[in-house]
Amino acid sequence: MLIVVDIGNTNITLGIYHQDTLLKSYRLTTKMKRTSDEFGFMLMNFLQNSQVQPEQIEDVIIASVVPKIMHSFNNGIRKYLNKEPILVGPGIKTGISIQTENPKAVGADRIVDAVGAYYEYGGPVLVVDFGTATTYDYIDEQGRFEFGVISLGIESSAQAMWTQAAQLPEIEIRKPKSILAKNTITSMQAGLIYGYIGQCEYIINKFKEVLQKDMKVVATGGLGTIIYKNTDLIDVYDKDLTFKGLKYIYDRHKQYEAQKEKRTL
Repeated sequence: MLIVVDIGNTNITLGIYHQDTLLKSYRLTTKMKRTSDEFGFMLMNFLQNSQVQPEQIEDVIIASVVPKIMHSFNNGIRKYLNKEPILVGPGIKTGISIQTENPKAVGADRIVDAVGAYYEYGGPVLVVDFGTATTYDYIDEQGRFEFGVISLGIESSAQAMWTQAAQLPEIEIRKPKSILAKNTITSMQAGLIYGYIGQCEYIINKFKEVLQKDMKVVATGGLGTIIYKNTDLIDVYDKDLTFKGLKYIYDRHKQYEAQKEKRTL
């Protein structure tokens, strides 16, 4: 069995695969400080709740954009699962080619989503990940990661309103019944959601206009369902896209390692 982990700025999501089937997934808050033992206990509880024994875990693969927790997280894996985690980063074989000006600056989360979208849905594909930031990444038909746009995420935009404006309250992030809002809360919700739908549609249309190509648009990320349900420009919403990308990368990595070992024999 395989544990796949996506460590983002807001959440840590974990999944467990048995062969090609995702059995369970869990979501935790990233911003809490944890020791290696706390991460280890978390992993053991995760396995127990999934009715999986630690010795059944063959490997752990991680995509992280939060370096400051990696020492504790990796040590928790080593201590409690006796495994050396596989990290998505420079040198790992992903199956796509990063063609940006500085490939090393592209976050592991974006690479993993690109892999998941390309191998699951084909190319050309535009991957939209609604996270702490919202990313729009274009992968062509040959699997080349060529262009990307990064914008403020939905929740980050909401927090900016209620933390920077003294008289604006904290709100639930949801679409109001109408854009014709009559109070402060629904006015904020309308501006946030309708404004974000407009931004999303404009960026997608601009990609299509500039590239002069039709492309599949695949979305993921916790709050992405709100936008997906309110636009015709997103073709697929896949909540497990990152897990799928991690599984594709793991399979390719193991295949490469096996071939390398065979060549040295």
